[in-house]
Amino acid sequence: MNYELIINSSPSGGVDIAILKDKKLIELHHEQADSNFQVGDVYLGTVGKIMPGLNAGFIDVGHEKDAFLHYLDLGPQFESTQKFTRMLRSSRPKDFYITNQHLEPDINKGGKITDILKRNQQVLVQISKEPISNKGPRLTSELSLAGRFLVMMPFDKAVSISKKIVKQEERKRLKEAVNAIRPENFGVIIRTNAEGESIEDLQKDLKDLMSKWDELCRQLMDANSPQKVLGDNDRTLTLVRDLVNENYTNIQINDNFLYNKIKSYLKSKSPELENIVKLYSGKLPIFEHFGIEKQIKTSFGKEVNFMGGCYLIIEHTEALHVIDVNSGNTANKGNNQEENALKVNMEAVEEIARQLRLRDIGGIIVIDLIDLKTAGNRKLVYEKLKEVMKTDRAKHKILPMSPFGLIQITRQRVRPEMAVVTNEKCPSCMGSGEIQSSVSIVDDIESHIKYLIENLHLKGFTLEVHPFLAAFLKDGWFKSPRFKWFRLYKQWIKVNPNPRLHLIDYKFMNAKGEEVIL
Repeated sequence: MNYELIINSSPSGGVDIAILKDKKLIELHHEQADSNFQVGDVYLGTVGKIMPGLNAGFIDVGHEKDAFLHYLDLGPQFESTQKFTRMLRSSRPKDFYITNQHLEPDINKGGKITDILKRNQQVLVQISKEPISNKGPRLTSELSLAGRFLVMMPFDKAVSISKKIVKQEERKRLKEAVNAIRPENFGVIIRTNAEGESIEDLQKDLKDLMSKWDELCRQLMDANSPQKVLGDNDRTLTLVRDLVNENYTNIQINDNFLYNKIKSYLKSKSPELENIVKLYSGKLPIFEHFGIEKQIKTSFGKEVNFMGGCYLIIEHTEALHVIDVNSGNTANKGNNQEENALKVNMEAVEEIARQLRLRDIGGIIVIDLIDLKTAGNRKLVYEKLKEVMKTDRAKHKILPMSPFGLIQITRQRVRPEMAVVTNEKCPSCMGSGEIQSSVSIVDDIESHIKYLIENLHLKGFTLEVHPFLAAFLKDGWFKSPRFKWFRLYKQWIKVNPNPRLHLIDYKFMNAKGEEVIL
């Protein structure tokens, strides 16, 4: 399997990032040119409303809507974070290590928000969900700083490891290595990318994370709430950090600044991958050159085709997303209805898994598959969906297929859903649904004919119109508009159908075949 990263940067439109697997689009991300409030950003915020009924508070971090902070997202070491923040802003230390003197007892897991937060209190928080729809960001006070191989968590002492690293010897090696190099009172999560990496690489990654922590602390000392004190990498660099490995064979970028930035990052983190970064300089737009534009147009509509004749209908509501599987004309093929339904469902769940990643659909998803009579076949479809969803980086849970052919999925949503408008505005009606009446169009054409004959004395010219309009102008022969013009102007006017013209468009061509500009 070959993976590619294609990055399209434009000064006004931001950055679009496409991930291809064997030339097929599987993920699409968009980063606004002036993007703010991204997952991972750290803010010094001010407590606004406290809602005892929700056991949560609303925090002003500078967004138009106050951000949401639930009691369970405060983290056990919330008081330690607050104490360290106050110490930084008052005593202004030269180093930013966390000592045991800075630690406070864990807060009560079953406590109340009113016991912890007070109105106008300043709190250090991190974005865990970006603003979605009419909701502000969601926050956490459990800070985490992500690197390529490790995630560092201040005010924690635990070392945990990704479940995707399954070899016990490797798990033991990584845990021992990280325990030996981690600073005191900093917890660490060992990421999947760390598998097989040397202690030196892990130590270098941890050193970079400590530099981030130092930067956060320096910014925090002079910050005025609400203010960002640490911005996570832009999404482009974050994706490169999290995804790019030996499976990636190509990174194409059409922007020189981003090209140098990513090349420099990989040179320092993974020198063996530096050469796969290339600056695109072709004549065609980069997404068009790599066939991405066409895939976007065919993948983001309400109806998505797969397996020749079968298709998905994807509907969105405020509460959930519904995906309906339709067999189309394949329902009539073959004699065994159960086998046909199983085949369509197995192909459908592969496309559904791709669509969930591509559109970054989150929340509750209900899939209406084609009914299967046997429990064994329903289990096969369920197992297939679980298998193809393994590569999905978003946390998700899948329930088995019900006798009614329904599968329910919950999928983590931390960013707004990726939506691409695939419908284009009709050039004839400009989206209004109404066009100029045929009578008035004929009047316009006739006035131009009169001008060409009486004012310009043009002879032997041809009128080109859409085939529908051509049929109308010639219909009825003696009663047709064309014959009426012949009687009026004593000149026969050729009417040629041109399917390339829109319904109400027309043009005049002279005897030499040149367009007459009116």
